[in-house]
Amino acid sequence: MSEPIFIIAAAALIGIVVVAFALLRAWQGWLTLKARELGMSPREIETGVGEGAARIEIADLKERIKKLEAIASGVDL
Repeated sequence: MSEPIFIIAAAALIGIVVVAFALLRAWQGWLTLKARELGMSPREIETGVGEGAARIEIADLKERIKKLEAIASGVDL
């Protein structure tokens, strides 16, 4: 008579173990994602470009600003 109780208890225990392992995997994945995000600059997170590409873009923008300032001051390039 107590045999079905043991089967139900064993099944419940196995179910809890499976859920615990699934949650542990999800937690590890979330921690890995956050570690990757912390290693990136905010610009990389938004656009997905690497740090080198972001530096090239900044250099290009600085060059454009210099050209616009030269045009505004009347200097001919």
